[in-house]
Amino acid sequence: MTDKLIRGLGLNDEVRIFALDTTETVNEAVTRHGAYPTAAAALGRTMTATVVLGAMLKGDDKVTVTVEGGGPIGAIVTDADSKGHVRGYVQHPDVHFDLNEHGKLDVRRAVGTNGYLRVAKDIGLKDNFVGSVEIISGELGEDFSYYFYHSEQVPSIVALGVLVNPDNTIKAAGGLIIQVLPSASEETITKLEQVAGDMRPISQMIDDDLSPEQIVNEVLGEDWRKLDEMPVEFECTCSKERFLNAISSIDQSEIKQMIEEDGGAEAVCNFCRNTIWIEKEELEELLN
Repeated sequence: MTDKLIRGLGLNDEVRIFALDTTETVNEAVTRHGAYPTAAAALGRTMTATVVLGAMLKGDDKVTVTVEGGGPIGAIVTDADSKGHVRGYVQHPDVHFDLNEHGKLDVRRAVGTNGYLRVAKDIGLKDNFVGSVEIISGELGEDFSYYFYHSEQVPSIVALGVLVNPDNTIKAAGGLIIQVLPSASEETITKLEQVAGDMRPISQMIDDDLSPEQIVNEVLGEDWRKLDEMPVEFECTCSKERFLNAISSIDQSEIKQMIEEDGGAEAVCNFCRNTIWIEKEELEELLN
């Protein structure tokens, strides 16, 4: 099944809904980085939330999420656009731990709880809009919920999940985000609190082959309507031109060293792990 995100309104149009299946997308990233299960779960949860943040934008706007919780996994960096394209990497993809006391991947231990979650939105202005909150959980779903509430003043239920196969491929990944609109009544808010308490893990629902629409049906019943949908996929924007621009900003002596000692330069993209060779002549052009 091709990954997708759906948008909708529910509970008398007093909440907005984002539900998505990101299994293939997360698997692409995890495979490229050779991520171990705990690191894969952390990366997948962050990528899934980033897709939703991107879907909230318009046109050519983009969003970059950085999670730095002080744990052994290091930084998680993901970005997405408004069209469902997302990419991401984790600084130390070989981090893995035994299951936690709940029998689940110990994402909290890998991410850490002494750091921040930062969201930078490039909406075509001179400076990006940047919102940052402290990591309060390390499980990431609660942390994104905390971000929405404290940085964007939008109370939200954020459910993110990733199941990893024994061979380190992704069995199921996805998310459900329900946000309270300003017009919401106390009755609706109470209903959402009940929903949050009763909901089973999102990864379990996807593993049971529930579509995003069926996930919303299970959680909210029939009291919602779908607005639209879009495909979700891993896509990297790296190119030789971007690498040349990056190299042009370093000291000229370092570029000369690349030419004299290596006869060129090898550049590896953090996001997709693709390798691009920069010819000696291309480096000489930068110097000139």
